[in-house]
Amino acid sequence: MADTASKAAPMRAVTFDNNAPSKFVLREFPRPTPGPGVPVIKVASFSLNRGEVRTALTNAQNGARFGWDIAGTIAESATDGAWPPAGTRVVALDPGGGWAEFSAVPTPFLATLPDSVSFAQAATLPVAGLTSLHALARGGDLSGKRVLINGARGGVGSVACQIARHMGAHVVAAIRDEGHEAFVRSMGADTVAVGANLSGARAHAPFHLILDSVGGASLGAALTMLAPGGTCVLFGVSESETVTFDAGTFYRTGGATLYGVTLRHEFQREMPAAKLAQLVAMTAEGKLKAPIELEASWTEVADIARKLISRDYSGKAVLRI
Repeated sequence: MADTASKAAPMRAVTFDNNAPSKFVLREFPRPTPGPGVPVIKVASFSLNRGEVRTALTNAQNGARFGWDIAGTIAESATDGAWPPAGTRVVALDPGGGWAEFSAVPTPFLATLPDSVSFAQAATLPVAGLTSLHALARGGDLSGKRVLINGARGGVGSVACQIARHMGAHVVAAIRDEGHEAFVRSMGADTVAVGANLSGARAHAPFHLILDSVGGASLGAALTMLAPGGTCVLFGVSESETVTFDAGTFYRTGGATLYGVTLRHEFQREMPAAKLAQLVAMTAEGKLKAPIELEASWTEVADIARKLISRDYSGKAVLRI
């Protein structure tokens, strides 16, 4: 049963305030209530994604709420009695307000957690893990295939390296700074290619599958490194949305494909619950290591967000409530 006193009480959440020096501040908001198929989660940990932070800093209005990746415990079950019951440990992809003490999330967007998977580990899984699974699926059977992952030190890249390795691929991790080589190797890279705009990767081409989140010159280079029938998957444009590429080389490759992955589109075909459960199982079995590089209190969210945009750390940052 819900505690009516706590249900009526406000909660704290991270919100955007353009007048505050830090931009991200904690404010009180009404605590969410459950609905049919929508339980309320008491959030224990959440992780940051570069996309949501960049969007917040460039397009948010005062009072806006954020947050996709969360893990915690069901505080109030759905009003129709749907799974999962109160007290269940879960990981969830929040619709956009997960940086808060409580969050209401539809059941197709969550999965249960065994005790062997911590809230911190689980909080790294939704966006990075789901993006990786959908992107790697475009390559079909990866056993023995050469896969290039650009931006391998990031949240998605570090997870994708591990999953591709377990799928039997030869993983080539592209990074700009050789100082991150040890990290990407620990994430499953067989080969590390160092250099701007994939300059270090060309010697290892052609690739059956390329994952890119950079765009710009890197994407232009990637489109000339595909094997016949190969696919380049774009899941971000952190460098530039404008791309110049050698169209002749691309089409003469034969059967080469460029595919854009956005989770919003992928969810129109498949809701995330099953793949979230797959990611949890891989973590519990030791096949997937949470790429946590930084843990802190959620009261430090503004500083951690700044470090994320500045690329001051690899992997994921997890904040505890």
